[in-house]
Amino acid sequence: MMSGHKMGRLLAAGILTAGAAGVLCGCAYAGDLTKITFCLDWTPNTNHTGLYAAQALGYYEDAGLEVEIVQPPENGAVLMCAAGQAEFAVDAQDTMAAALDRDEPLGITAVAGLIQHNTSGILSRAGEGMDRPKGMDGKTYSTWESPIELKMIEYVMEQDGGDFSTVTLIPNDITDEPAALAAHQTDCVWVFYGWSGINAEVEDIDCDYWAFGDISPALDYYTPVIVANDSFLEESPGIAKAFLEATAKGYAYAIEHPEEAAGLLIEGDTTGSLEGSEDLVYASQKWLSDRYMDDAESWGIIDEDRWNAFYKWLADNDLTKHDLTGKGFSNDYLDLK
Repeated sequence: MMSGHKMGRLLAAGILTAGAAGVLCGCAYAGDLTKITFCLDWTPNTNHTGLYAAQALGYYEDAGLEVEIVQPPENGAVLMCAAGQAEFAVDAQDTMAAALDRDEPLGITAVAGLIQHNTSGILSRAGEGMDRPKGMDGKTYSTWESPIELKMIEYVMEQDGGDFSTVTLIPNDITDEPAALAAHQTDCVWVFYGWSGINAEVEDIDCDYWAFGDISPALDYYTPVIVANDSFLEESPGIAKAFLEATAKGYAYAIEHPEEAAGLLIEGDTTGSLEGSEDLVYASQKWLSDRYMDDAESWGIIDEDRWNAFYKWLADNDLTKHDLTGKGFSNDYLDLK
């Protein structure tokens, strides 16, 4: 799960520059193994557990792949993937919109949903009336100043009879949301419950929470997703399918064995970012393992109607220049039999 600061940077970045988006994505070889570079969206966390499980348990090697998991550059994982410097990366449907909403869209396609439903929403101090959108009336909200973010807040507040104009907006530079709420640095903040919401439980900080997807079906979008370089998909569809099949096995393991999978994530983290957060990792993993696949027939599948509903919502609210419905995703590389 990305921190608020990181997500804010990605959202606030708006339209990415295409750069070398057309560069072909060639696979290097190491012995008999095909080299794949996978770029994360943030430091390793429980969104990524299936990847680390697949790597640790040899699923990638069994598929003939040598997968290197790397950290994103300053300008983001999507640009790295579009430029052919990584075959796959992690992004989200909302932040993907900027890459697709161009006269010349960046060459990326979402090929799997890491989590089947949107697990993000608003976290606030318990008992202060912010357990529903209208409760944000007159309160202070920490924002990344993204047009999509702010329109979503305004929309759900209006749906609940609230008045967005009464909300005081302050910059979101929070790294520990529950602690910031307890210290009254802010009244409410956007979080991914599987990390920050669970962290409130681990830190024993009493918080209220509501989810965007519970307020409006149109906001039950895909976050995060695995995106792939389009040139790579066109030139090497078999390798893409092999990678996703092995990754699906990794997530199946995480679903069935959350505690063991959490251990593999911690062991596989070379950044040191999870050190000291082991209790959070195990608790987060237990919560997320039921949500990777959730009510879908198989892991990774992207529901066309839900994907399109969110991009239609963006267009209806003048958040994109182009109609993105039907664009940016494919289930063709998943093993759905």
